[in-house]
Amino acid sequence: MSDIERRSAFALGLLSVVFASRIAEAQTRNEGREVAPGVRQIDLGERASILSAYKTLKLRDVVLQPGAATRDNLMMNDMLCHITEGELAVRQNDNTFVAKKGDVWACAKGNTTEGTKNQGTVVAVMRIIDLLPA
Repeated sequence: MSDIERRSAFALGLLSVVFASRIAEAQTRNEGREVAPGVRQIDLGERASILSAYKTLKLRDVVLQPGAATRDNLMMNDMLCHITEGELAVRQNDNTFVAKKGDVWACAKGNTTEGTKNQGTVVAVMRIIDLLPA
C-alpha cells in the first residue's frame, strides 16, 4: 500500500470519527429531505479535504424505508458507500449484490451507474462519503 493510499484511508477514517456523534443521531431522526417515495437524504456535514485529488468531503445518509428504492443514477463524483443499518439490493452497472450492515463499496465518477432497493423489513441506511474534486 502506498503512502498516499494509507494517508487517504486514514483521512477518511478520521472524517468518520469527526462526525460520529451527528451520524448516530441522524439515523433515528426524521430530518433531511425526501428524494424519492420512502427515501430521505440527511446531509451530515462537509469539510475541506487534505487529499490532493479532492477539494471537499461531504457526508450524508440515505435512509430507505422497507420497499423503497432509488433510481439508477450515473455517479457525478467519486464516493464511498457503507451500510450502517439494514441491507440493500444494489445494482451497480451490470452487477447486482446485496449490501448488508457493515458492507462498504466504491463508485467512480462517470463510470458507475447505481440504484438501490430495500427488500427487507427494516429501515436501511446507506452512509455516503462524497469525494468532490478541486
